Amino acid sequence: MLDPHFLRENSQFVADRLARRGFHFDVDAFMHLESQRKSLQILTQELQKERNERSTEIGKAKSRGEDIGPQREAVNQISEQLEVKKTELAAILEQLEQLSLSLPNLPHESVPVGVDEKANVEIRRFGKIPSFDFPVKSHDELGEALKQMDFALGAKITGSRFVVMKSQLARLHRALIQFMMDVHTQFHGYQEIYVPYIVNADSLIGTGQLPKFEGDLFKLNVDASYYLTSTAEIPVTNTVRDLILESDALPIRYVCHSPCFRSEAGSYGRDTKGMIRQHQFEKVELVWISTPELSYDALEQLTGHAESILQRLNLPYRVLSLCTGDMGATATKTYDLEVWLPSQNTYREISSCSNTEAFQARRMKARYRTASRDLELVHTLNGSGLAVGRTLVAIMENYQDKNGNIHIPEVLKPYLGGLEIIQ
Repeated sequence: MLDPHFLRENSQFVADRLARRGFHFDVDAFMHLESQRKSLQILTQELQKERNERSTEIGKAKSRGEDIGPQREAVNQISEQLEVKKTELAAILEQLEQLSLSLPNLPHESVPVGVDEKANVEIRRFGKIPSFDFPVKSHDELGEALKQMDFALGAKITGSRFVVMKSQLARLHRALIQFMMDVHTQFHGYQEIYVPYIVNADSLIGTGQLPKFEGDLFKLNVDASYYLTSTAEIPVTNTVRDLILESDALPIRYVCHSPCFRSEAGSYGRDTKGMIRQHQFEKVELVWISTPELSYDALEQLTGHAESILQRLNLPYRVLSLCTGDMGATATKTYDLEVWLPSQNTYREISSCSNTEAFQARRMKARYRTASRDLELVHTLNGSGLAVGRTLVAIMENYQDKNGNIHIPEVLKPYLGGLEIIQ
């Protein structure tokens, strides 16, 4: 959520900055609501003051034995007017709240301006794209030929965009989770955290998924407003909701493994084959809670930590700075990591690393006490370190041989009892 005071004082600036994201902010409509809010607040304060003053006079008149009937009737009329105006004010405040919740974050000045992914800017590359002297196979072709990846069985058990993995591929998938968690905790200084896989509506509002993106979520059909989490970013970031932290406790760096559940609304026909876009997948998530002055340095570090996993696996990738039109709604700046997939002859996203500045913290009321004992909002950051399924896909495709076998990256062999090849 944007700073309400900044929004009121700089509404045209906000509109211009949001226009870079392709978002239309109706300044006139907002200012009209603000004018109504201000007028109603002044009126309710005046009515409240008048009622209090007249009530005081009634008390004095009563002590003098005077007839207070007419005065009491006047106070009752003021009270009725006050309740009407309070109701009107509450309705205006609710409209302003919903409008504020619908606004995306302001992009950072360093973010390239553009409408879609075509305007993203490549920052760097790592690794050599492999060359093959045989026709490469996609991960789903490889997995099904090995009889260790079964999409038909996943569809039978549940529906489309689910998969069943077996034997050594299932073990490799599990090993990747352990490997990523070990690297981030042992080498990058993250604290491991385990959180619920079901979150409430307050948590989703706090990190910005609600109210705008409810269609991307799986909502449980129970009395409470419960949802399956679409990313560990949601429960992990909400651990600081409604807290006041001490500055010397920052930054907080969490790493969390969790399953993720996404409806993939609006993605019909995209990546329906294979594991690229599933309704259920595993992810290792990195979350930072930072002071404002250090948050952009934190973004660079977090991105580097995600890159480290790809480097250790010797997977070719590139880093992109996303343009204004391609960033998520909560982000001020985002780097995407894209891994090379030989079967598609292109790079595909495997991680997004974002700084949301105080956008989530303002919703969550997550603050810290500065050295001068003032209270300020923290900055929150998050990134995949990495998406496990897509990492598995990348290993299968980049480490395949002409016989359809999968060779194991060196760093993973200890996690697989020395296994060198899946065949």
